[in-house]
Amino acid sequence: MDEEFTEPRFASRGRAYVYVLPCRDEDLLKIGFSREPLQRFRTLHRRFFEFFDLERGLLIEVDRVAQARRIERLFLTSWIEQRAPVPLVIPMAAAGHSEWYRGISEELIAQARQLAGDEGLVLHEPLRPWIARQLSSQADALYDWSTRMLAEATLEREYGGLTGAGPIERALLDTLAMCDGVGLALVDLVPESVTEWYRYGAHRGLYGP
Repeated sequence: MDEEFTEPRFASRGRAYVYVLPCRDEDLLKIGFSREPLQRFRTLHRRFFEFFDLERGLLIEVDRVAQARRIERLFLTSWIEQRAPVPLVIPMAAAGHSEWYRGISEELIAQARQLAGDEGLVLHEPLRPWIARQLSSQADALYDWSTRMLAEATLEREYGGLTGAGPIERALLDTLAMCDGVGLALVDLVPESVTEWYRYGAHRGLYGP
């Protein structure tokens, strides 16, 4: 299944970002650079909003890619001896093997705050409000996408011969769970039929949310 068909796109409108993503359940974090952070987070973990601690995560927003690359390189080279293996749940193709660190969360976050203050950069901390704003700003696209995906997911379950959730159903579940997880009211973003399916559908208790 083509991911671009099943996954909604949330563009960052050309800005560049350095991200710091601490894991929720252990002292491990991911450092990286992206033009589209929300899409990048989704490639790292389909339920990134549960796997990573959005209350401790942050983004530094800059005007140029070169700025983001410089900041990313500063962070990556400051604690070389604290590099850690990639968690097994992270897809190998998306892992970024030299960008995971253990035991540096407090120091790195403090350095990011200091750097942003010294250079007058935009700091998004914590991450949850930034993600919520990104989703809210594209509510119309999400409304149309979820309507189409619910119809496709219904057909997928009825005629796909699958024993579990198919790619379309899971993509819809994950997207709705992401919106729910950052505190957005689904009734303001998607049709009532989609909200009802998410809350009470056949998948409930088996595949999420």
